[in-house]
Amino acid sequence: MNPTEGAEKTPPQKVLVFQQQGSAETKISGIRRYGGDRFAVETISIDETLPPIIDDSDAYLPSKIDADIVLDFLKHPDLSDDLAALCRAQGVPLVASGKKIQAEEVLTPPT
Repeated sequence: MNPTEGAEKTPPQKVLVFQQQGSAETKISGIRRYGGDRFAVETISIDETLPPIIDDSDAYLPSKIDADIVLDFLKHPDLSDDLAALCRAQGVPLVASGKKIQAEEVLTPPT
């Protein structure tokens, strides 16, 4: 008998990617190309021109994060800060590569 027979298939990891102006498209295509069916990628794209200061990000960010991990490729620092707070409050890990977010549970590896 094959050891994988009868074993349940592991569901794909839910990855939620936030981007502005297509800033994550190469990363998203790489995840899809090399990750295959191990990842279910959802993208939230913000493509409109944003004001210099965003006091209330409710119009741009969801109130509930339904993902196993979030990737932040947003360019606007107010949105990145609010996304970090949202993820932290909901217990969802956030990777914000190259950012200077000062928040617990946010991974900010150098680019």
